[in-house]
Amino acid sequence: MDYLEIKAPAKINFGLYITSKREDGYHNLETIFYPIYDLYDEMFFMPSDNFILTTDNEDLNNEDNLIIKAKDLLEDLTGKKINVKIDLKKNIPMGAGMGGGSSDAATTLISLNEMFDLKVDNPTLLRLALKLGSDVPFFIKPKPSFAQSRGEELSLIDFHISLPILIVNPGIHVSTKSAYQNIKPHKSEFNLRNLEHFDLTQSADLIKNVRNDFEDFVFTSFPQVKSIKDEMYKMGAIFSLMTGSGSTVFGIFKDLDAAEKARRCLPEEYFTFISY
Repeated sequence: MDYLEIKAPAKINFGLYITSKREDGYHNLETIFYPIYDLYDEMFFMPSDNFILTTDNEDLNNEDNLIIKAKDLLEDLTGKKINVKIDLKKNIPMGAGMGGGSSDAATTLISLNEMFDLKVDNPTLLRLALKLGSDVPFFIKPKPSFAQSRGEELSLIDFHISLPILIVNPGIHVSTKSAYQNIKPHKSEFNLRNLEHFDLTQSADLIKNVRNDFEDFVFTSFPQVKSIKDEMYKMGAIFSLMTGSGSTVFGIFKDLDAAEKARRCLPEEYFTFISY
């Protein structure tokens, strides 16, 4: 195979409960991973005489890039040298709780496995993905999923958002490490699985039961993020929530006109996107 062009989608967390601290230092969580297919990074794979990674973002040109780590894991597993040129066009905001880096890593695993006929089976790909990050396994086959444990225990859920989703990122970087260090785990009485076939216009039930446990820390540390959620409701959002450990906030609106009107009220320097 001479060339691959792949779209690596974003995600939002529709609810995120941190339920307990694990002995291995990680946290158990419950969430719904919801893919945003129309917001994606663009990745191009071509065989090369050596490994080359080019991006349109200088901050990604370093050894910590998950794309490089994904390639290295496949080389270690198969014992094969993978010479490939990868071009990355970054559209998903970085450090925004939308899984852009994780999606790029999963796309790299899938694409290199296919391009170089490495014959790595899906369970092994999922194990490699988990080594790269807790939400990377979701992006191996990104479909609406209920996630448990670190986020790698995935089960498909019949949950679909048919209304416009306004996604807003103010350009604030929230340290995932700090967010977890300041989290207070607790059990939730509401099971996110109950959102299967849920009528999303029942906003009172959503607001009462669906939360993101990172909001307390992030909103206290970065009041600007809280103000986005507040503004979402002022502008008519049916439901609004921060995704991941921040700083992106999404709002669900009754129609596209309402979402566009809300978008126009936001500062021009913010990243905004309407998924519909």
